[in-house]
Amino acid sequence: MEALKKGLKDFSIEPAGNLLQQFCTYEKMLADWNSRMNLTAITSHNEVISKHFVDSVACQGLIPTKARVADVGTGAGFPGLPLAMVRPDIAVTLMDALAKRISFLDAVIKELKIENVDTVHVRAEDAGQDKAHREQYDVVCARAVANLSVLSEYCLPLVKPGGVFLALKGREAAEEAKNAEKAIKILGGAVLEIREVFWENLEHRVVIIQKKQHTPALYPRKAGKPQKSPLS
Repeated sequence: MEALKKGLKDFSIEPAGNLLQQFCTYEKMLADWNSRMNLTAITSHNEVISKHFVDSVACQGLIPTKARVADVGTGAGFPGLPLAMVRPDIAVTLMDALAKRISFLDAVIKELKIENVDTVHVRAEDAGQDKAHREQYDVVCARAVANLSVLSEYCLPLVKPGGVFLALKGREAAEEAKNAEKAIKILGGAVLEIREVFWENLEHRVVIIQKKQHTPALYPRKAGKPQKSPLS
């Protein structure tokens, strides 16, 4: 776990207590469950460390103290669960539309005894129209879920005015952000910055979108509509 230890320190995280052991258990459970269901295509130890764990925590410095955070389309828990593990001060909600992924995450959370994270089995479009979630989060994050114009409709309705949406993207982040400008504005947001993240063989961009005003009540549209007819 030396690579993970280095990765955490490089992103200003001191691996105190049993944190490294928790990540080790998480990796073992991911491999075990992945043999029975499709959770991730990334399976080698080195890639799990860099492309899942370090990649997830790289944006922790963008999250304010004691923030309420939602991870939309979390899948096997990335980036939300590692963020909760390294930032016990924040409260993280992991959202996914697939029940079996939620079952996996519940098992990991129970095994690791993580108290600052919960799970919700829900489609993002439904969460965005639910008073329990709509504009309730200081930070919403998502990784590789959809094109940014579509992803913004999933995520920005969940962000409080004044909060931020962190979209973890690849090399096409700037182009995606430009193409999504109108959609982001309609939804009440504005792109603040695109931050590059490099660590050994890891490379991604974080599109930082601030919520400037309330999202109109129309959005998000009904399940499936954002993907079929993206805002443009």
